[in-house]
Amino acid sequence: MASTNSNTSLSWKKPDELIRLHRLQQKKKQLTARLNNNKANIEITPNDKEKLLEAVIAQKRKNPFAKSSETSKKLKSNGPELIDDDSVLSLITTPPVTKQVETVVKETPQRSPPAKLTLKPFDPKAFSELFSKESHEDDSEIVEQQKFTKNLPVDWSLKTRARFFCETDMPATKLKTSQEASGLTGFVRCIDTRNSSGGLDISPAARLNQATYYWQHPHLPWLTMFPRNSKDNNGIHIGERERKSLAVDWSDSFRGLFQLLRARQCPYFYLCANSFTILFRAAGIGGRVETHALMAPTSKGMRSSLRQEGIEFSLPLKKDSGLNKSADGSFNEGKGEASADGTENNVAEDAVDDEDEEWFESLGMDEKEMQKINNAHARQLQYKDMADDFSDISVALIEGVECQAFFNFLLNAKSTITSVGRLAGVPPTLLAPIAFPKATIQNLSSRSNKVRMDGVDYFSVEFKGIVLPTVLPYACSLLCESKETFSVTMASNTSTLAFSKASAKLTESVKKEDEASGEQVFGKENLSDCGLHTELLDSLCRTGENSVGLMERVCFKKGFGYAWS
Repeated sequence: MASTNSNTSLSWKKPDELIRLHRLQQKKKQLTARLNNNKANIEITPNDKEKLLEAVIAQKRKNPFAKSSETSKKLKSNGPELIDDDSVLSLITTPPVTKQVETVVKETPQRSPPAKLTLKPFDPKAFSELFSKESHEDDSEIVEQQKFTKNLPVDWSLKTRARFFCETDMPATKLKTSQEASGLTGFVRCIDTRNSSGGLDISPAARLNQATYYWQHPHLPWLTMFPRNSKDNNGIHIGERERKSLAVDWSDSFRGLFQLLRARQCPYFYLCANSFTILFRAAGIGGRVETHALMAPTSKGMRSSLRQEGIEFSLPLKKDSGLNKSADGSFNEGKGEASADGTENNVAEDAVDDEDEEWFESLGMDEKEMQKINNAHARQLQYKDMADDFSDISVALIEGVECQAFFNFLLNAKSTITSVGRLAGVPPTLLAPIAFPKATIQNLSSRSNKVRMDGVDYFSVEFKGIVLPTVLPYACSLLCESKETFSVTMASNTSTLAFSKASAKLTESVKKEDEASGEQVFGKENLSDCGLHTELLDSLCRTGENSVGLMERVCFKKGFGYAWS
């Protein structure tokens, strides 16, 4: 019986078929019972009825919502049947099995009781033994490899956050009226409050507040002007009338700021567009004799448009294999670069091409095959030219007379102000440390709190916003006057990291003879009216090793200097 039931349960059947099969089984069983026991008179006594009731009661009702496990299925299939359809003889002959039913019910899965959590007392000796001599050796190696510099390098990438840590009290960010007024007055008038003889507040809090200001154009309070790819700028629509007025104001502001840069009344400024960022620097900054600009990232289309305008540029981060080095030591892009001897190079290339064609013709090649080879070669050159697009290697350097042509190109190019996407119709953001036409003054949001790290309490001051390269040297020089040790952690904008990399390579290439010459001294003197303090000018005009660096963390200790990474 059990085998037939198991076989029928394997395949799915409809209710009508199941009822029909059930009736057939009942008829077969009744016939077999009549044939075997046709002479026997079966009489059911009251005792048999009591046994039948006891067997039915002993079997517990199965829970329809319980999950059946594999073991319970095996036990049910192997165990004897309690009820065999309507056959009364099978119920009487088979004894009631209550234990197996109980075991089946008891085998429902149950969670084990949770283990008790026992805490052992802290043993400082056992904990210290975990750190073997290898850890001390590693620390000593790290200290030996770490370089300490007397002066802090300049990081030309824009920061979005800077946080200062110190074990002693930091300058307060909740300012008094005199401190806030003195900091704002010192910034607007470009006054060194430490050496001033006026009635300005010279407390550390007022001087630190002076470093948190900067100038910006345009300023639209409901938009995030930097970084321009912010999610808050989605779904912003500007009308045609507003676009024209913004473009006119921006062109006047950009023209006035560039004239200040050429006159060395402004040390540097940033132009931040949707797809690129440009750093303009005055003559004398970074050891460069002429006004220059760094543009990152660039693409093949942008570089080709510059060549069409006759603007010469170089790629300082690109390897020498893909570049041609001129006599004055500047790097120029290998193919298609506009230069003074461009006609001679074109003539030489044409002569080489003619020789190649003659050689192919001597081999018996058709014109179609030669054209396929030329097209494949052109595609390879195009792929090499586009391989470094939108990367740090694609940063372009434009200096000298070409910088004026580059300014005119940006002022008149339609691609400068995007018409599609985020901030469509909004001109690029201009950022500068000094005032310029139609600019608005902005400041960093500051917050001071107390932090506990590794069992030591630290006082911290955090700045959020657009952190210009002059903020960190000024704040560090201020803290060096009264603090034994402090550290700074920063978050950089990834699109401006190429400025520090290119500046480091350009400053390291300056020879020692140029450093000893009077050009660097004259560069500092000519920038004396740019609105920055003498210490900041020294750091911006410094050349050589460790004058420029890409920094994310800075540590200072009196007697050693600065360590950065």
